[in-house]
Amino acid sequence: MSETDDAASRHTPVLLQRCLDLLAPAFEGHETAVLVDSTLGMGGHTEGVLAAFPNVRVVGLDRDTQALELAGRRLTPFGERFTGVHAIYDEINEVLARLGIAKVQGVLMDLGVSSLQLDERERGFSYSADAPLDMRMDATTGQTAADVLNTYDERELARILREYGEERFAPRIARAIVAQRARRPLERTGELVSIVRANIPAATRKTGGNPAKRTFQALRIEVNGEIETLERALPESIEALAVGGRLVVESYHSLEDRAVKRAMAAGATSSAPPDLPVEPATHAPYLRLVTRGAEEADEAELARNPRSQSVRLRAAERTRPTPDHLRTKPTGRRAA
Repeated sequence: MSETDDAASRHTPVLLQRCLDLLAPAFEGHETAVLVDSTLGMGGHTEGVLAAFPNVRVVGLDRDTQALELAGRRLTPFGERFTGVHAIYDEINEVLARLGIAKVQGVLMDLGVSSLQLDERERGFSYSADAPLDMRMDATTGQTAADVLNTYDERELARILREYGEERFAPRIARAIVAQRARRPLERTGELVSIVRANIPAATRKTGGNPAKRTFQALRIEVNGEIETLERALPESIEALAVGGRLVVESYHSLEDRAVKRAMAAGATSSAPPDLPVEPATHAPYLRLVTRGAEEADEAELARNPRSQSVRLRAAERTRPTPDHLRTKPTGRRAA
């Protein structure tokens, strides 16, 4: 099996056809349209777009250098229609400026951890195999999961587990982590799994799968600054869209979906005071919601791709430029 085939076999893109259907109107009428695949991964969604729309060029962003390499090989048949860039998706407008692209017709985000990251045991994302406590999506920089576990205080650890993992037993697990690291630093995922198991009641462990799932999710989100990055990336992505362009986002966690819903709703709602008899043009919405709420996978999709079980898909279309008074001011990125 070639490495190109390997990328395709290891990754089935979630809700691919629905994403293509939602993006299609944005590409119509353009001799050359541009899509930014903000979370390239192993290139499944991008491959689908390039195959379905001959007039589309894709700029694929990913912080994971291994993913970029695999996707690049998979997408070689499309030649110059694909450009891979090592970047985080809140850098979208900086990347487009470097490439000389003013506006794009589509932005696609498939959030969360990728199949590649879960499958590569040495990356430390999976609770099912013992490995170094890493969890960095960009393995070239930043703090690791071990850094978080061995340096954050007990209160902050409990907050992360509770907010990002929705872990009921967060205080108990955080206390046990601090006690363990006082004896020696945590280094392996197996150590963390043992701590979690020992601090979740047996009755609770009988349902819901591996009890460490929520803790690992929380750590991954913290290590990679996923929520903060998403909250910066959403307004940046909207600003990258030309009028008529569409933003399509697949999220897998309630915090992600909440951020997406909030950003899209803000753009689709008038900013004028509700008691004004006439809405000033400068306060009219600049987005139109394309999906009704968050769409979920149907039974056929679930049978084809189990990873789609928790997906929530939302899409919006830009109807006009963002008014100056509603533009989001850039915020500083978290230091690596």
